[in-house]
Amino acid sequence: MSRLAKRTDQVMPFYAVEIFKQASALNAQGRDIISLGIGEPDFTAPAQVVETLNRAAAAGLSGYTSPAGLPALREAIAHYYQQQFGATVDPSRVIVTSGASGALLLAAMALINPGDEVLMSDPSYPANQNFIMGAGGVPRLVPSSAEQRFQLSAQDVRRHWGPATAGVLVASPSNPTGTTIEHDELRELVSEVRQRGGFVIMDEIYLGLYYGDTPRSALAIDDDIIIINSFSKYFHMTGWRLGWMIAPQDMVPAIEKLAASLAICAPSLAQHAALTCFEPEVMRVYDQRRLSFKQRRDYLLPQLERIGLHVPVVPDGAFYIYADISRYSQDSDDFVHRLLHEAGVATVPGRDFGPAHAAHSIRLSYSTGLDRLKEAVERMEGFLARA
Repeated sequence: MSRLAKRTDQVMPFYAVEIFKQASALNAQGRDIISLGIGEPDFTAPAQVVETLNRAAAAGLSGYTSPAGLPALREAIAHYYQQQFGATVDPSRVIVTSGASGALLLAAMALINPGDEVLMSDPSYPANQNFIMGAGGVPRLVPSSAEQRFQLSAQDVRRHWGPATAGVLVASPSNPTGTTIEHDELRELVSEVRQRGGFVIMDEIYLGLYYGDTPRSALAIDDDIIIINSFSKYFHMTGWRLGWMIAPQDMVPAIEKLAASLAICAPSLAQHAALTCFEPEVMRVYDQRRLSFKQRRDYLLPQLERIGLHVPVVPDGAFYIYADISRYSQDSDDFVHRLLHEAGVATVPGRDFGPAHAAHSIRLSYSTGLDRLKEAVERMEGFLARA
């Protein structure tokens, strides 16, 4: 066998997927497993979107698009950002990608040189580290506390920025915590990075699933932030592999050049179908579903506290809860394994998201129906009574 590249040893494993495999195997054996692990909405694309896909396929619209995506879709995304998040975006700055993963790949390839450090909060989504390493960079996890909402702060930038630091990668709302960065804190963080000549990549994948009054994009603070977003979560199109990035105007030619080689284009039928996502009738469906996620969150939070799983920071977005299990265990791997095999409830151990809180934290996803969440709580309560 040929010798593998060293980076294959450096790639961070994704334990949520491993738990999903175990849960699937138990399901295949006839066990009833309630999944609070994988971050995939139980909703799928609305019927109108599927109908548009079928019409596009029947019309033969499956050929390549331009590397940056369909012009009409780029315009629709720009309009969506203006209408929903108060950010004025020129459609020429929108690059349609093969999921948010494709956008992160392009951003990393365009911005990171070998040896560059990128600051990220601990906890954070593990796959993001792999995009940085794939471009030759070095992800540097900065432990964050509940007091700072488990988010990177301006003080962190001042304290941890070094000669090799090139920028920061931030997510708001975040996976695994569901927390957002307060707008004033984000403004200060961006200012600190700009003073040092660095870049800001902002993951806004869950921005549509915000439960406060008015969600605001980071673009409202600084027009040169690189935005990553996706049709997977808010638009419930996980397997369609469609996302986008919004790049500063002077980056667009380089991004398009990279996109043409690395992906040619995002899936064309998915692009045609995605145009329907922004129709008023369909947007009303998405908002109703957002409220369903909020209802699930509002049910789970007091129930988890009642059974002794403390939630240090109330999530205000996404569909995740980052819970403290220290009342019962200081080994989240063992806790998650036992919870799955003894109670039939799948969750994710803390080590998936960084070492700072790994031993005593787990992530729960409420991307499943309220009836199943109620049953999951009953099972967990019984399990914890035996713990």
